[in-house]
Amino acid sequence: MTLIERLDIYEKLTRLDKPIGILLLLWPTLWGLWLASAGSPNPYIAAIFVMGVVLMRSAGCIMNDFADRNFDGHVERTRGRPLAAKRISSREALTLAAVLAGLAFALVLQLNALTVWLSVAALALAVIYPFLKRVFWLPQAWLGVAFGFGLPMAFAAHHNVVVPIAWTLLLANVFWAIAYDTQYAMVDRDDDLKLGLKSSAILFGRHDVLAVMIFYCLFIVTMVVVGYWARMGACYFSALLMAGLLIAVEYALMRTRQREGCFKAFVFNNWIGAVIFAGIAADFLFFLPLFPGPPIGR
Repeated sequence: MTLIERLDIYEKLTRLDKPIGILLLLWPTLWGLWLASAGSPNPYIAAIFVMGVVLMRSAGCIMNDFADRNFDGHVERTRGRPLAAKRISSREALTLAAVLAGLAFALVLQLNALTVWLSVAALALAVIYPFLKRVFWLPQAWLGVAFGFGLPMAFAAHHNVVVPIAWTLLLANVFWAIAYDTQYAMVDRDDDLKLGLKSSAILFGRHDVLAVMIFYCLFIVTMVVVGYWARMGACYFSALLMAGLLIAVEYALMRTRQREGCFKAFVFNNWIGAVIFAGIAADFLFFLPLFPGPPIGR
């Protein structure tokens, strides 16, 4: 095998060729960094978090493929993955995952002790998640915690304490992840049923679309609570309104439950994360208060 061929396998194994997972992990992390620092994150801390997102998401993809290596070959969407197609050995894949996780941990060691300990919890969440679909009907909730753990870590890195609003943001991310990952699970539902796997798409059954919209509503409502609590301004709440409109577009894409439409709706969540981040960043630049009282961190 040539070096180019091996690098191509590594790219597909870590999903660097499909960065949507990195983006869905990155946006909440950026929300946390900007909110924790009142719009002025420490550049060194921000760089560590962004690099950590890429490294840990890549390692997580490898762990996911390792856990599913005996299932992916039977699923239409995943049968071409390197481990399922036996283009790479399990030992080599796990070695790469360990190297990536080690690099991420080396980065976080530059931060305070609380952030380091939280990173250990984040690693445990990432390692356990791929195996949950065998025993847990709502692995999407666990994914939401894993993908949102950068939120409390961002507050810890800046203040050496995790304030309650950080946990509220994490709860919002759990609602968001259940919504978008159910859309993702709807793509694989028929295959998962044949394989005896569990997912929220199977759990919700014929009420899947309704359940997705309920969790989107819970996400937006919780983010409104965060905005009021943090005394955010017009830019932030305008972004939430725009996110609501994007969710309406997703409903139109997924309501017929066709694989292609559900996957497009899932990918569309990148824009929801981006819009909310833009609203947070703009709010700290052009604060237009909507509520009385001193805003947090300003």
